[in-house]
Amino acid sequence: MEAPPPPSPTELDAAERIILLWDSTASEEARERMIFEGHRDEVDRYLQAVDEIQRSMSSASLVSDDDQAKLNSAIQIAMARLEDEFRNILLNHTSPIEPDSLTSTDPGSSTHSCAADSTSEFEDYSVEDDSGLTTPKASSASVGDADELLQRGDSSNTCSYRSTSSIRELDLIPSDAVVDLRNIAERMIAAGYLRECIQVYGGVRKSAVDSSFRRLGIEKLSIGDVQRLQWEQLETKIRRWIRAAKACVRIVFASEKKLCEQIFNGIGTAIDDACFMETVKGPAIQLFNFAEAISISRRSPEKLFKILDLHDALMDLMPDIESVFESKLSESIRIQAVEILSRLAEAARGILSEFENAVLREPSKVAVPGGTIHPLTRYVMNYISLISDYKQTLNELIVSKPSTGSRYSGDPTTPDMEFAELEGKTPLALHLIWIIVILQFNLDGKSKHYKDASIAHLFMMNNVHYIVQKIKGSPELREMIGDDYLRKLTGKFRQAATSYQRATWVSVLYCLRDEGLHVSGSFSSGVSKSALRERFKSFNAMFEEVHRTQATWLIPDSQLREELRISISEKLIPAYRSFLGRFRSHIESGRHPENYIKYSVEDLETAVLDFFEGYSVSQHLRRRSQ
Repeated sequence: MEAPPPPSPTELDAAERIILLWDSTASEEARERMIFEGHRDEVDRYLQAVDEIQRSMSSASLVSDDDQAKLNSAIQIAMARLEDEFRNILLNHTSPIEPDSLTSTDPGSSTHSCAADSTSEFEDYSVEDDSGLTTPKASSASVGDADELLQRGDSSNTCSYRSTSSIRELDLIPSDAVVDLRNIAERMIAAGYLRECIQVYGGVRKSAVDSSFRRLGIEKLSIGDVQRLQWEQLETKIRRWIRAAKACVRIVFASEKKLCEQIFNGIGTAIDDACFMETVKGPAIQLFNFAEAISISRRSPEKLFKILDLHDALMDLMPDIESVFESKLSESIRIQAVEILSRLAEAARGILSEFENAVLREPSKVAVPGGTIHPLTRYVMNYISLISDYKQTLNELIVSKPSTGSRYSGDPTTPDMEFAELEGKTPLALHLIWIIVILQFNLDGKSKHYKDASIAHLFMMNNVHYIVQKIKGSPELREMIGDDYLRKLTGKFRQAATSYQRATWVSVLYCLRDEGLHVSGSFSSGVSKSALRERFKSFNAMFEEVHRTQATWLIPDSQLREELRISISEKLIPAYRSFLGRFRSHIESGRHPENYIKYSVEDLETAVLDFFEGYSVSQHLRRRSQ
């Protein structure tokens, strides 16, 4: 198709007059009015005038320097005018994205409960050294307008970081305004004003993106700013960032890309990509800098779940990031996202490894009163219960077995674990079992701080039983640990219960034996009353001491407490009843029988009910006096 002929001198003069008529530097009326806000005939005439001047400038028949200078002046005036018109159309049709549009992404299917709401499951636990085990605290930061906005799209109680939602492009500017912007852009770019066009477009649209960021609660924080914040503050910001990042990538950035394509696609080579990056590169870097700062921050156990949340959210967004930032010009954004994802994965692996070492080396030496559950046990088991909630992610990230056995071969301060017995377990499951192994190893060391072997066994029984109950209470954790290992743990706490009974009751029941009570001689045979009296006195003293002491010990689990009491009663009560039945008459026939037979069978049955209640000394004394 042949190009249209250059305009005639008459047509060119008319075109110049139209351009000069709208010269805002020469006319007050031109400064106060905008062409594209007026009648469409005026718009068409002005664009036609610009076209005619541009055709004349490209015509080889134009040789006069004076004419060339006039045309250059006219085109400069026209481009300045079109730049103002371009900016004005953008400003008039640029408004913040409606809140409902920013939050209506499909929350999809949750893969795990939000750990941000799970940190309250951790029991209070603190140590006085740098072992790395510090208790995460539930966040108490206030919820602002941005949080309310973000919550509109997620009414569930779980965070859905693996959603089925994807890109949703909005029409940011009406179609008739898009046509006008494209008409202006074509003429500015044809006249060599590409840079000016991109700068005007990027400046206006970047302000619109910034406005959406503010609505979503995304703050302008440098990596250093993020790393200086307290973790409790960051937990709230991470929750907000995860929700906001979805809206930014899938709605804000995607819609900006669509608008760039509507206005600039086909006008020149990758001009739409250049305008898009002019608009969103700064905001995108601002958005991802937050996640990057978290990925390179100091590692500690309480950060694991938020890091996994960030990893899951970013992994979920990666297909959309690759789609929105697909061009060569936006490659740096894609690379940044991939690198952050990799660093988050490495941080998660590192934290898990450091947590294992911290559990092993946790050095507290003060025995917990009453042989109850150690705070370390509660902390660790709550922690790995939460880890099991992230098994889908961690099974992808954890690909190697824990470093045990050969690495520490011969080290008496480190337990060993036989992997042959755990064939078929995933690396993550092996890590969780290893944590339980080193927890038991540490607890065994702590049990040695008790001077009484009985309470040391009770302590181990309580703690291993707690471990078993936590595993049984989490279907995900139980599946990974497996019933075989669970039975092994159950055997351990039952063995500890048996060891407690031996350490406590063998000596008490020894008082109720017949040996040593019978005498025989040339003149008499029968029961030695003096030996019998000593035997009753020994039993009374020993039982009283056991009762006094073990009423202050504690078995927190009511079922376990009752089972152990029953087991004690099944051994103690029949033995005492039989002993009393055989020898009561020998004592009652003598003087002051009450000094020797202090307990009836019913008294013992009642006394056993006091065991393991965790009474204070004063409570125990009050109960005895009643």
